[in-house]
Amino acid sequence: MRIVLLPILSVALLFSGCATMNKQQKGTAVGAVGGAAIGAAVSKGSIWGILAGAAIGGVAGNLIGKKMDQQARELKQAVPTAEVERVGEGINVTFDSGLMFTINSAVISDAYKTDLSGAADVFVRYPETLIVIEGHTDDTGSDEYNMTLSQKRAESVKAFLASKGITENRMEVKWYGETQPKFPNDSEVNRQKNRRVELAVIANDQMKQKAKEGQLEQ
Repeated sequence: MRIVLLPILSVALLFSGCATMNKQQKGTAVGAVGGAAIGAAVSKGSIWGILAGAAIGGVAGNLIGKKMDQQARELKQAVPTAEVERVGEGINVTFDSGLMFTINSAVISDAYKTDLSGAADVFVRYPETLIVIEGHTDDTGSDEYNMTLSQKRAESVKAFLASKGITENRMEVKWYGETQPKFPNDSEVNRQKNRRVELAVIANDQMKQKAKEGQLEQ
């Protein structure tokens, strides 16, 4: 328990002082804390929090994990431009907003629709999974503008996936603007990485029940 609480406390103390920092100082401070601490301390609405909260563990969790292994492999093949990572009993997919959208736009570029269609095809083959879509920006522009842009981009991805056959009730949209950087906003390279749309793919209740009963097909 102490291993978890210490990073959380560190980041909590960090953000308690953010009111006196400018945007670049905040980003640099966040980066200095380290990925493990950030992963432990992000809000319950974040991708990593969702993936951690969805885990059921035990034999059932292992069965779900194996199913997610298969889906993750297919996603990597279908969307080579995305970062696909297995986390716990779910999947984290990160799309590069620089490829998906033109600057200051929430309209998905024609060039990226093929990749996103590939992801949709995989999701259709796994109907017992839920998809959480999050929008994020860098710290360029006002807080309000970034929050709105991240919302519109997440909603654009949801609408596109829905047009490809993913039912609305499988998807949830969240947006955080510039408030959850993965890297310090101290260079254009890092800002580009922070401009992203992330997905969490998790088991729905039906899939969890089948796993608990040992009836989840592999």
